[in-house]
Amino acid sequence: MNHLQHTILVMNGKGGCGKTTLSTNVASYYASKGLNTTLMDYDPQASSSMWHSLRPNNLPPINLITAYERFSTVTRSWKLRIPLDTQRLIIDVPAGMSGFELQDIIKKVDTILIPVTPSPIDIHATSDFIKELILVGKVRSYPIRIGVVANRVKKESPVYLPLIKFLSRLEIPFITMLWDSMNYVKAAENGMGIFDLEDTDCKDDMSSWKELFDWVDEIKDKSSTNIHYISNRLNNNRLV
Repeated sequence: MNHLQHTILVMNGKGGCGKTTLSTNVASYYASKGLNTTLMDYDPQASSSMWHSLRPNNLPPINLITAYERFSTVTRSWKLRIPLDTQRLIIDVPAGMSGFELQDIIKKVDTILIPVTPSPIDIHATSDFIKELILVGKVRSYPIRIGVVANRVKKESPVYLPLIKFLSRLEIPFITMLWDSMNYVKAAENGMGIFDLEDTDCKDDMSSWKELFDWVDEIKDKSSTNIHYISNRLNNNRLV
């Protein structure tokens, strides 16, 4: 695993897709592996910050930056400064980020994870968001990897085939499916990730994450998404 700083942005244009669940569990995973981990919360709803406030002191520590706050007593740059020893930085941003704000944050990250829930409306909205991310957010200008994560999936009825077809045309990976499990609720209520739980019932849930972290931690030279190729194909493809 690469111990240099790796910045992971969790985002989607639509709310309610499980950004905080993904952000906090990614943070708890890297912390559990002994990496210096920082969680940056840009979302005014402060869900990640609330989760962090509940985190027990006996668990691996995670730094928190409350980027959504505005203070008159300190500069913005001071408030957002990242601890120098940070090895994994996870950024949770609000839904609807667009324009120059979107462009500014994108150029600072290595990986973008896009969670999506299994409803036709959410899947279509996510497809539109990916188009905006590449064409408006100008993600093609930077060596950034993009991956999609299915969230809150019921094992008996995954409905992601249209999204998978869309992504395959753009060569964006559909990384893994996270099952609709009460273990995530149990963990979140206690400021934990499922990697912090000792319950043996989490085994199936944790196995779903292996593909995600294998992909995130791959060597870039071997697995980078060809953003220029994606952007050139966007105008020729639609969600089917």
